[in-house]
Amino acid sequence: MATVDLNLETLQSTIDENDIVLIDFWAEWCGPCRAFAPTYEKVSEEYPNILFAKVDTEAHQQLAAQFQIRSIPTLVVFRDQISIFSQPGALPEEGLRDLIGQIEALDMDGVRAEIAEQETADATA
Repeated sequence: MATVDLNLETLQSTIDENDIVLIDFWAEWCGPCRAFAPTYEKVSEEYPNILFAKVDTEAHQQLAAQFQIRSIPTLVVFRDQISIFSQPGALPEEGLRDLIGQIEALDMDGVRAEIAEQETADATA
């Protein structure tokens, strides 16, 4: 699957309608972003069950601010509508594949239980 461009209007429905969403925050003027783009595009073709999205931080500054993007490229990952990963920096091809493998193997019931436990602890603190 090729990458799709996200904006403020399409963000939530994209996250809601896909099990796994990778979002690459980038800008045209960013050298590391341009270097990472072909890798991101290539790997996206290998995982048709994952939505690979891109957000141009110059065109969508409000969206970048919402995610507190301070450095680009930054990769943000959602699984089952839960944000599970956010990291600045361009990943090498094998690093991106490894990350995807970890995301696919993640025990989401365990993640949800940890979130509920943390919310309970925060409410009683």
